[in-house]
Amino acid sequence: MELTVLNIKGEDTGRKVKLDDSIFGIEPNDHAIYLDAKQYMANRRQGTHDSRERSDLKGSTRKIKRQKGTGTARFGDIKNPIFRGGGRIFGPHPRDYRFKLNKKVKRLARFSALSYKVKDKEIVVIEDFKLDAPKTKDYLRILESLKLDNKKSLMVLKESDKNIYLSARNIPKAKVTLADSLNTYEILNANKIVFLESSLKAFEEIYSKQ
Repeated sequence: MELTVLNIKGEDTGRKVKLDDSIFGIEPNDHAIYLDAKQYMANRRQGTHDSRERSDLKGSTRKIKRQKGTGTARFGDIKNPIFRGGGRIFGPHPRDYRFKLNKKVKRLARFSALSYKVKDKEIVVIEDFKLDAPKTKDYLRILESLKLDNKKSLMVLKESDKNIYLSARNIPKAKVTLADSLNTYEILNANKIVFLESSLKAFEEIYSKQ
């Protein structure tokens, strides 16, 4: 499949780029996408939530009443979980939510997500550009030209560019990433993926070698 290359004003440059069908034209695998997105979100969880069970509480261990003969249920100390202020039963404790996922599954998930984006015409290719200084209004002007100012956009760069990154940082729906860091969750979360020509070529080179 071929895509038209636009400039930062949203105008047709008269050039086209051919997408690698082994990356952008595969039959999507929904389960691989699910697993990769789930792993991404699980890896971001802090896992620091904690609760206190009865053994973690301070309080008297005196038996509240005798075991038998009261006509009611037996009770232990005031840290009993059924009492107000008592310990929590089977509460959460700090843990690591990360889990392993094979590289081939992650690769399949990423290609599947990109193939969906191509089918839905949600991938844009623009010519390489530079910003002289980090200015949010300059980056916002580019998004407006591409009609992406009110949409979630993900711009993919070949290499780190401080001016572009700082210019996009304060725009809520705009995100900038690198070709070698593009992941399935970010692809699915964006309404439009904006590849620079150099980043598209770099991305295809990275994954054609795997």
